[in-house]
Amino acid sequence: MKYLDEYRDPELARTLIESLRRRRFDRDARLMEICGTHTVAIFRSGLRQLLPARIQLISGPGCPVCVTANEDIDRSVWLAQQPGVTITTFGDLLRVPGSSSSLHVERSKGADVRIVYGSLDAVRIAREHPDRQVVFVGIGFETTAPTVAAAVRTAAAQGLENFSVFSAHKLLPPAMRALLEAEDLKINGFICPGHVSTVIGACAYQEVVDNYRIPCVVTGFEPLDLLQGIGMLVEQIESGKAEVANQYRRAVSWEGNVAARRLIDEIFEPVDCTWRGLGVIPRSGLRIRERWREFDAGSRFSMPAIQVREHAGCRCGEVLRGVMTPPECGLFRKVCTPQDPKGPCMVSSEGTCGAYYRFS
Repeated sequence: MKYLDEYRDPELARTLIESLRRRRFDRDARLMEICGTHTVAIFRSGLRQLLPARIQLISGPGCPVCVTANEDIDRSVWLAQQPGVTITTFGDLLRVPGSSSSLHVERSKGADVRIVYGSLDAVRIAREHPDRQVVFVGIGFETTAPTVAAAVRTAAAQGLENFSVFSAHKLLPPAMRALLEAEDLKINGFICPGHVSTVIGACAYQEVVDNYRIPCVVTGFEPLDLLQGIGMLVEQIESGKAEVANQYRRAVSWEGNVAARRLIDEIFEPVDCTWRGLGVIPRSGLRIRERWREFDAGSRFSMPAIQVREHAGCRCGEVLRGVMTPPECGLFRKVCTPQDPKGPCMVSSEGTCGAYYRFS
Protein backbone atom coordinates (compact mmCIF):
# COMPACT_ATOMS: atom_id res chain seq x y z
CA MET A 1 0.00 0.00 0.00
CA LYS A 2 1.89 2.97 -1.34
CA TYR A 3 1.95 5.96 1.03
CA LEU A 4 0.86 3.78 3.96
CA ASP A 5 3.34 0.93 4.43
CA GLU A 6 6.13 3.50 4.53
CA TYR A 7 4.75 4.78 7.82
CA ARG A 8 4.45 1.31 9.35
CA ASP A 9 7.89 -0.06 8.50
CA PRO A 10 8.86 -2.34 11.45
CA GLU A 11 12.62 -1.86 10.99
CA LEU A 12 12.31 1.92 11.08
CA ALA A 13 10.05 1.61 14.11
CA ARG A 14 12.66 -0.50 15.95
CA THR A 15 15.32 2.08 15.11
CA LEU A 16 13.21 4.93 16.50
CA ILE A 17 12.33 3.00 19.66
CA GLU A 18 15.97 2.08 20.26
CA SER A 19 16.90 5.71 19.80
CA LEU A 20 14.40 6.67 22.51
CA ARG A 21 15.68 3.94 24.82
CA ARG A 22 19.25 5.17 24.50
CA ARG A 23 18.33 8.63 25.72
CA ARG A 24 19.21 9.42 29.30
CA PHE A 25 16.42 11.28 31.05
CA ASP A 26 16.98 13.18 34.24
CA ARG A 27 13.20 13.28 34.76
CA ASP A 28 10.01 11.69 33.50
CA ALA A 29 8.54 13.00 30.25
CA ARG A 30 4.76 13.26 30.54
CA LEU A 31 3.41 13.80 27.04
CA MET A 32 -0.26 14.46 26.38
CA GLU A 33 -1.96 13.58 23.13
CA ILE A 34 -4.92 15.91 22.71
CA CYS A 35 -6.57 14.05 19.88
CA GLY A 36 -8.85 11.03 20.22
CA THR A 37 -7.58 9.59 16.94
CA HIS A 38 -4.04 9.74 18.34
CA THR A 39 -5.22 7.91 21.46
CA VAL A 40 -6.69 5.08 19.40
CA ALA A 41 -3.67 4.97 17.05
CA ILE A 42 -1.28 4.67 20.02
CA PHE A 43 -3.28 1.78 21.47
CA ARG A 44 -3.73 0.04 18.13
CA SER A 45 -0.01 0.09 17.39
CA GLY A 46 0.99 -0.92 20.94
CA LEU A 47 3.35 2.01 21.38
CA ARG A 48 2.73 2.44 25.11
CA GLN A 49 4.29 -0.93 25.85
CA LEU A 50 7.31 -0.28 23.63
CA LEU A 51 8.38 3.10 24.98
CA PRO A 52 10.90 3.53 27.84
CA ALA A 53 9.20 3.66 31.22
CA ARG A 54 10.13 7.29 31.75
CA ILE A 55 8.11 8.38 28.73
CA GLN A 56 4.48 8.52 29.84
CA LEU A 57 1.68 9.08 27.36
CA ILE A 58 -1.40 10.80 28.79
CA SER A 59 -4.71 10.99 26.97
CA GLY A 60 -6.32 14.42 27.00
CA PRO A 61 -9.58 16.11 25.98
CA GLY A 62 -9.31 15.41 22.27
CA CYS A 63 -12.53 13.52 21.69
CA PRO A 64 -15.32 15.94 20.67
CA VAL A 65 -18.12 13.69 21.91
CA CYS A 66 -16.40 13.14 25.25
CA VAL A 67 -15.89 16.82 26.06
CA THR A 68 -19.49 17.77 25.24
CA ALA A 69 -20.98 18.91 28.54
CA ASN A 70 -24.00 17.21 30.06
CA GLU A 71 -25.97 20.43 29.74
CA ASP A 72 -25.50 20.39 25.96
CA ILE A 73 -26.64 16.77 25.81
CA ASP A 74 -29.69 17.72 27.88
CA ARG A 75 -30.55 20.63 25.57
CA SER A 76 -30.24 18.33 22.54
CA VAL A 77 -32.61 15.89 24.24
CA TRP A 78 -35.06 18.74 24.96
CA LEU A 79 -34.96 19.77 21.30
CA ALA A 80 -35.65 16.17 20.22
CA GLN A 81 -38.74 16.16 22.46
CA GLN A 82 -40.32 19.16 20.72
CA PRO A 83 -43.13 18.44 18.26
CA GLY A 84 -42.28 18.95 14.61
CA VAL A 85 -38.52 18.89 15.24
CA THR A 86 -36.05 16.59 13.48
CA ILE A 87 -32.63 16.22 15.12
CA THR A 88 -29.64 15.43 12.93
CA THR A 89 -26.16 14.73 14.24
CA PHE A 90 -23.19 12.36 14.14
CA GLY A 91 -23.68 8.77 15.29
CA ASP A 92 -21.37 8.83 18.32
CA LEU A 93 -23.44 11.48 20.05
CA LEU A 94 -26.67 9.45 20.12
CA ARG A 95 -25.70 7.10 22.94
CA VAL A 96 -24.04 9.67 25.20
CA PRO A 97 -26.16 9.77 28.37
CA GLY A 98 -27.33 13.14 29.61
CA SER A 99 -28.83 13.84 33.01
CA SER A 100 -31.86 11.63 32.46
CA SER A 101 -31.98 10.58 28.81
CA SER A 102 -30.07 10.45 25.54
CA LEU A 103 -30.87 11.06 21.89
CA HIS A 104 -30.85 7.29 21.42
CA VAL A 105 -33.49 6.85 24.13
CA GLU A 106 -35.60 9.65 22.71
CA ARG A 107 -35.46 8.06 19.28
CA SER A 108 -36.64 4.76 20.76
CA LYS A 109 -39.61 6.69 22.19
CA GLY A 110 -40.52 8.01 18.75
CA ALA A 111 -38.53 11.24 18.38
CA ASP A 112 -37.24 11.97 14.88
CA VAL A 113 -33.47 11.68 15.45
CA ARG A 114 -31.33 10.95 12.41
CA ILE A 115 -27.65 10.14 11.99
CA VAL A 116 -25.89 12.10 9.25
CA TYR A 117 -22.35 11.92 7.92
CA GLY A 118 -22.05 15.62 7.31
CA SER A 119 -23.87 18.86 8.02
CA LEU A 120 -24.88 19.28 4.38
CA ASP A 121 -26.94 16.08 4.77
CA ALA A 122 -28.93 17.96 7.40
CA VAL A 123 -29.48 20.83 4.95
CA ARG A 124 -30.78 18.33 2.39
CA ILE A 125 -33.19 16.84 4.93
CA ALA A 126 -34.47 20.33 5.73
CA ARG A 127 -35.01 21.00 2.02
CA GLU A 128 -36.88 17.71 1.57
CA HIS A 129 -39.07 18.24 4.66
CA PRO A 130 -40.21 21.87 4.70
CA ASP A 131 -42.95 21.00 7.19
CA ARG A 132 -40.39 20.18 9.93
CA GLN A 133 -37.79 22.18 11.81
CA VAL A 134 -34.46 20.41 11.20
CA VAL A 135 -31.78 21.02 13.85
CA PHE A 136 -28.19 19.94 13.32
CA VAL A 137 -26.46 19.29 16.65
CA GLY A 138 -22.93 20.40 15.84
CA ILE A 139 -20.07 19.05 17.92
CA GLY A 140 -16.37 18.92 17.21
CA PHE A 141 -13.32 21.12 17.03
CA GLU A 142 -11.88 23.40 14.36
CA THR A 143 -11.88 20.42 11.97
CA THR A 144 -15.65 20.17 11.63
CA ALA A 145 -16.61 23.79 12.28
CA PRO A 146 -15.88 24.90 8.66
CA THR A 147 -18.25 22.28 7.26
CA VAL A 148 -21.01 23.44 9.60
CA ALA A 149 -20.32 27.04 8.66
CA ALA A 150 -20.65 26.01 5.00
CA ALA A 151 -23.99 24.35 5.81
CA VAL A 152 -25.30 27.58 7.33
CA ARG A 153 -24.25 29.54 4.28
CA THR A 154 -25.80 26.92 1.97
CA ALA A 155 -29.09 26.98 3.88
CA ALA A 156 -29.12 30.77 3.63
CA ALA A 157 -28.45 30.67 -0.11
CA GLN A 158 -31.32 28.22 -0.57
CA GLY A 159 -33.67 30.31 1.53
CA LEU A 160 -34.36 27.53 4.03
CA GLU A 161 -36.31 28.75 7.02
CA ASN A 162 -36.50 25.36 8.73
CA PHE A 163 -32.79 24.67 9.28
CA SER A 164 -30.79 25.63 12.35
CA VAL A 165 -27.65 24.57 14.22
CA PHE A 166 -27.26 23.82 17.91
CA SER A 167 -23.60 24.68 18.20
CA ALA A 168 -21.50 22.84 20.76
CA HIS A 169 -18.24 23.35 18.84
CA LYS A 170 -15.04 23.86 20.76
CA LEU A 171 -11.59 25.33 20.21
CA LEU A 172 -8.53 23.33 21.27
CA PRO A 173 -5.84 25.95 22.10
CA PRO A 174 -7.91 27.47 24.97
CA ALA A 175 -8.32 23.97 26.44
CA MET A 176 -4.54 23.46 26.30
CA ARG A 177 -4.06 26.66 28.28
CA ALA A 178 -6.65 25.52 30.84
CA LEU A 179 -4.83 22.20 31.27
CA LEU A 180 -1.50 23.92 31.82
CA GLU A 181 -3.00 26.18 34.48
CA ALA A 182 -4.45 23.23 36.42
CA GLU A 183 -2.53 22.46 39.60
CA ASP A 184 -3.07 18.70 39.56
CA LEU A 185 -1.64 17.95 36.13
CA LYS A 186 2.00 18.10 35.09
CA ILE A 187 2.61 18.08 31.33
CA ASN A 188 6.03 18.24 29.72
CA GLY A 189 4.92 18.31 26.10
CA PHE A 190 1.94 18.17 23.76
CA ILE A 191 1.45 15.76 20.88
CA CYS A 192 -0.67 18.19 18.89
CA PRO A 193 -3.58 16.98 16.78
CA GLY A 194 -2.99 16.39 13.10
CA HIS A 195 -6.60 16.88 11.97
CA VAL A 196 -7.28 20.14 13.81
CA SER A 197 -3.89 21.48 12.81
CA THR A 198 -4.70 21.17 9.11
CA VAL A 199 -7.17 24.01 9.75
CA ILE A 200 -5.56 26.14 12.47
CA GLY A 201 -1.97 25.50 11.39
CA ALA A 202 1.09 24.83 13.53
CA CYS A 203 1.23 28.55 14.29
CA ALA A 204 -1.78 28.16 16.62
CA TYR A 205 0.44 26.61 19.30
CA GLN A 206 3.02 29.38 19.38
CA GLU A 207 1.11 31.21 22.11
CA VAL A 208 1.14 28.07 24.29
CA VAL A 209 4.89 27.72 23.81
CA ASP A 210 5.57 31.40 24.45
CA ASN A 211 3.43 31.65 27.59
CA TYR A 212 4.03 28.26 29.20
CA ARG A 213 7.40 27.07 27.83
CA ILE A 214 5.90 23.71 26.82
CA PRO A 215 7.12 21.93 23.65
CA CYS A 216 4.44 21.27 21.04
CA VAL A 217 4.85 18.88 18.10
CA VAL A 218 2.14 18.45 15.45
CA THR A 219 2.09 14.75 14.65
CA GLY A 220 0.50 12.38 12.14
CA PHE A 221 -1.39 9.19 12.92
CA GLU A 222 0.75 6.31 11.69
CA PRO A 223 3.14 4.49 14.07
CA LEU A 224 6.25 6.08 12.61
CA ASP A 225 4.61 9.51 12.73
CA LEU A 226 3.94 9.09 16.42
CA LEU A 227 7.38 7.69 17.23
CA GLN A 228 9.09 10.49 15.37
CA GLY A 229 6.84 13.09 17.03
CA ILE A 230 7.57 11.65 20.47
CA GLY A 231 11.27 11.72 19.67
CA MET A 232 11.05 15.37 18.65
CA LEU A 233 9.34 16.22 21.94
CA VAL A 234 11.88 14.30 24.02
CA GLU A 235 14.73 16.01 22.22
CA GLN A 236 13.31 19.41 23.12
CA ILE A 237 12.74 18.41 26.74
CA GLU A 238 16.28 17.06 27.07
CA SER A 239 17.81 20.20 25.62
CA GLY A 240 15.61 22.55 27.64
CA LYS A 241 13.91 23.97 24.56
CA ALA A 242 10.25 24.80 24.00
CA GLU A 243 9.27 25.23 20.38
CA VAL A 244 6.49 24.47 17.94
CA ALA A 245 7.63 21.68 15.62
CA ASN A 246 5.74 20.04 12.79
CA GLN A 247 6.28 16.33 12.17
CA TYR A 248 3.14 16.18 9.96
CA ARG A 249 4.31 18.49 7.20
CA ARG A 250 2.75 16.36 4.48
CA ALA A 251 -0.66 17.59 5.70
CA VAL A 252 -0.14 20.57 8.01
CA SER A 253 1.34 23.93 7.15
CA TRP A 254 2.41 26.71 9.48
CA GLU A 255 -0.59 28.93 8.65
CA GLY A 256 -3.16 26.12 8.19
CA ASN A 257 -6.19 26.38 5.92
CA VAL A 258 -6.75 30.11 5.70
CA ALA A 259 -9.99 29.78 3.70
CA ALA A 260 -11.49 27.41 6.29
CA ARG A 261 -10.49 29.72 9.13
CA ARG A 262 -12.13 32.68 7.37
CA LEU A 263 -15.31 30.65 6.92
CA ILE A 264 -15.39 29.82 10.65
CA ASP A 265 -14.84 33.46 11.48
CA GLU A 266 -17.61 34.56 9.11
CA ILE A 267 -20.28 32.38 10.71
CA PHE A 268 -19.10 31.88 14.31
CA GLU A 269 -17.68 33.95 17.13
CA PRO A 270 -15.77 32.68 20.22
CA VAL A 271 -17.69 32.45 23.49
CA ASP A 272 -17.06 31.08 26.97
CA CYS A 273 -17.93 27.39 26.91
CA THR A 274 -18.39 24.52 29.36
CA TRP A 275 -16.23 21.42 28.80
CA ARG A 276 -16.89 18.13 30.52
CA GLY A 277 -14.22 17.77 33.19
CA LEU A 278 -12.66 21.16 32.55
CA GLY A 279 -15.52 23.50 33.43
CA VAL A 280 -16.01 26.85 31.76
CA ILE A 281 -13.07 27.91 29.60
CA PRO A 282 -13.02 31.51 28.32
CA ARG A 283 -13.53 31.91 24.55
CA SER A 284 -13.28 28.17 23.94
CA GLY A 285 -16.63 27.64 22.19
CA LEU A 286 -18.23 28.82 18.96
CA ARG A 287 -21.57 30.66 18.76
CA ILE A 288 -23.33 31.67 15.55
CA ARG A 289 -22.85 35.38 14.91
CA GLU A 290 -25.74 37.84 15.05
CA ARG A 291 -25.82 38.20 11.27
CA TRP A 292 -26.68 34.49 10.95
CA ARG A 293 -28.75 34.25 14.13
CA GLU A 294 -31.84 32.90 12.29
CA PHE A 295 -29.87 29.65 11.89
CA ASP A 296 -29.04 29.41 15.60
CA ALA A 297 -31.23 26.81 17.31
CA GLY A 298 -30.56 28.48 20.64
CA SER A 299 -32.27 31.61 19.33
CA ARG A 300 -35.00 29.88 17.36
CA PHE A 301 -36.23 27.78 20.28
CA SER A 302 -36.96 29.05 23.78
CA MET A 303 -35.05 26.49 25.78
CA PRO A 304 -35.93 26.27 29.48
CA ALA A 305 -33.35 26.13 32.24
CA ILE A 306 -32.36 22.50 32.73
CA GLN A 307 -31.19 20.94 35.98
CA VAL A 308 -28.00 19.10 35.06
CA ARG A 309 -27.04 15.91 36.88
CA GLU A 310 -23.87 13.85 36.37
CA HIS A 311 -24.00 10.05 36.55
CA ALA A 312 -22.99 8.85 40.00
CA GLY A 313 -19.49 7.39 39.99
CA CYS A 314 -18.60 8.43 36.43
CA ARG A 315 -15.00 9.73 36.30
CA CYS A 316 -14.94 10.82 32.64
CA GLY A 317 -14.03 14.36 33.65
CA GLU A 318 -10.85 13.22 35.40
CA VAL A 319 -9.97 10.88 32.53
CA LEU A 320 -10.31 13.79 30.09
CA ARG A 321 -7.96 15.91 32.21
CA GLY A 322 -5.40 13.13 32.27
CA VAL A 323 -5.29 12.88 36.07
CA MET A 324 -6.49 9.27 36.09
CA THR A 325 -6.71 6.35 33.70
CA PRO A 326 -9.94 4.48 32.91
CA PRO A 327 -9.04 1.34 34.93
CA GLU A 328 -8.88 3.56 38.03
CA CYS A 329 -12.59 4.34 37.64
CA GLY A 330 -14.79 2.06 39.74
CA LEU A 331 -17.31 1.67 36.91
CA PHE A 332 -14.81 0.64 34.22
CA ARG A 333 -15.53 -2.83 32.78
CA LYS A 334 -17.89 -3.56 35.69
CA VAL A 335 -21.02 -1.57 34.95
CA CYS A 336 -19.63 0.74 32.26
CA THR A 337 -19.00 -1.05 28.96
CA PRO A 338 -19.38 -0.16 25.26
CA GLN A 339 -22.69 -2.04 25.34
CA ASP A 340 -23.94 -0.06 28.36
CA PRO A 341 -21.85 3.11 28.66
CA LYS A 342 -22.27 5.35 31.69
CA GLY A 343 -20.13 8.15 30.32
CA PRO A 344 -19.07 9.57 26.95
CA CYS A 345 -15.48 8.30 27.11
CA MET A 346 -16.85 4.76 26.79
CA VAL A 347 -19.34 5.68 24.05
CA SER A 348 -17.18 7.32 21.44
CA SER A 349 -14.93 5.44 19.04
CA GLU A 350 -12.26 8.00 19.96
CA GLY A 351 -12.93 7.89 23.71
CA THR A 352 -10.13 6.98 26.09
CA CYS A 353 -12.24 4.51 28.08
CA GLY A 354 -13.39 2.80 24.89
CA ALA A 355 -9.77 2.54 23.72
CA TYR A 356 -8.64 1.04 27.05
CA TYR A 357 -11.57 -1.39 26.91
CA ARG A 358 -10.75 -2.60 23.40
CA PHE A 359 -6.97 -2.68 23.47
CA SER A 360 -5.78 -3.24 27.06
